[in-house]
Amino acid sequence: MTIPSPNIWHWPDTYEIENRAQDIDGALFRHLRSTLDWAGKTVVDVGCGSGFHLPAFAEAGGTVIGVEPHPPLIALARQRVSQLPHVRILAGSAEQIPLEESSVDLVHARTAYFFGPGCGPGIIEAMRVLRPGGALAVVDLDASVEPYGAWMRADLPQYNPGAVEAFFSAQGFDLTRVQTRWLFPDRESLRRVLGIEFTRRTAAKAYAQTPGVALDVRYRVHFRRKPAGLEVLRTD
Repeated sequence: MTIPSPNIWHWPDTYEIENRAQDIDGALFRHLRSTLDWAGKTVVDVGCGSGFHLPAFAEAGGTVIGVEPHPPLIALARQRVSQLPHVRILAGSAEQIPLEESSVDLVHARTAYFFGPGCGPGIIEAMRVLRPGGALAVVDLDASVEPYGAWMRADLPQYNPGAVEAFFSAQGFDLTRVQTRWLFPDRESLRRVLGIEFTRRTAAKAYAQTPGVALDVRYRVHFRRKPAGLEVLRTD
């Protein structure tokens, strides 16, 4: 089941501003590289949107594949990577990745589909396309910390960060929290981005509580490897 992403589906231009502002210091990519070096390997970005992160993955060579269900975003992603011959965009979803079994080294999903209970089919599909030893990295916003988490919880009172973390832990994922900094070119850009992420009331409150053009935002990185093979038990 495709889960719509109202922010990027309805306001792709503003979401581009958000992408450029997010994690301006590159903390998430540093953490991902320290966990799994994808140089020369095959990377799939699930729910790639307009393809913003694909060029960064492509810097390491190998094959990079963006998977996206929304046709307008597929068109934008293909336009973005048109000069990168080892990057391609496929129509698909987290539950239906149009690739062969055991053909991928890293499946990356950032704030797309994998929001805790209910995303089991997507996890199973990621494990199907991963090669033994490959990994699924789910990058999500940490709603347990201020200030961004408080704004999220205000708009989504039914969202339980602890339950989400417990779900991923039960599915065999390791959890790392990564602190990042968002930096906007001006206050108007900040206002626009908050306006597509939150309800009008919460966005106005968030804007008033944010001096300047920077935000401290923490992420969770849930990481699970596909077993490389059966372990041989020692008897000595």
